[in-house]
Amino acid sequence: MFKQLVVIVSLLASGTLAFAQSEPAYKKGTFYAFWGWNRGAYTNSDIHYKGNDYNFTLRDVKASDKQSSFSYHNYFQLDRITIPQTNFRLGYFIKDNVAITIGVDHMKYVMNQNQTVDIDGKVRPAFENRINDGSIKLTEDFLMYEHTDGLNYINSEIEFYKNYYHKGILKVNGLLGGGAGFLLPKTNATLMGEERHDAFHLSGFGLSAKAGVDVLLWDLFFLRSELKEGYINMPSIRTTKDSSDKASQHFFFGEWTYTFGFSWHL
Repeated sequence: MFKQLVVIVSLLASGTLAFAQSEPAYKKGTFYAFWGWNRGAYTNSDIHYKGNDYNFTLRDVKASDKQSSFSYHNYFQLDRITIPQTNFRLGYFIKDNVAITIGVDHMKYVMNQNQTVDIDGKVRPAFENRINDGSIKLTEDFLMYEHTDGLNYINSEIEFYKNYYHKGILKVNGLLGGGAGFLLPKTNATLMGEERHDAFHLSGFGLSAKAGVDVLLWDLFFLRSELKEGYINMPSIRTTKDSSDKASQHFFFGEWTYTFGFSWHL
């Protein structure tokens, strides 16, 4: 899925830049806000775990996203709207077709359970017999590892828009953007018999680029879909109640968002 997202974003970017500009998609002084959802894909990554009596690295660990099944209860009930993989963003147009934004990409990252991976380094003595020819199976009693509430990428972006269709109340716009931010995951982890740990922790940084399509009605309400590629580096991930126990990893991600929002001009 990640490779396909790379190709699609590249095609959208080249197509968006090719459109002839006829009029502003959004005018200077316009604000917008949107809310929506996402699906994600992640490259395999090496994850390093370090504590007082262990120091090891798992190689090429596979992980998936975890979108909630669609229902009014999960997606629109006010006390549960942050349970799915969600996106929220505020933007302001500093000039025609150019916006600066701040938002949260609430993704979810779940290590695939029971996969077998290569391992380097030292585990606790009670788990040494799990290693076979430099490999280990990631069973639940050895490791459960998720960023499920979530893999929170809090970021600021700059966006560039082009209008390529306008008739009556309808505008269809293309957009390109990029940004950077920090990662505040709530990591749900159980490691080698330790008590489950599940808490927010400032863990690292991210970089991203995106392309998208925006359908605007009455210069007020819009539907938007974006494809985003990015890089995440988290050198400080909490894994147990002992604050000295840490994990680290870095990987690339692909994200597809589908959102709705409002714009207004002051």
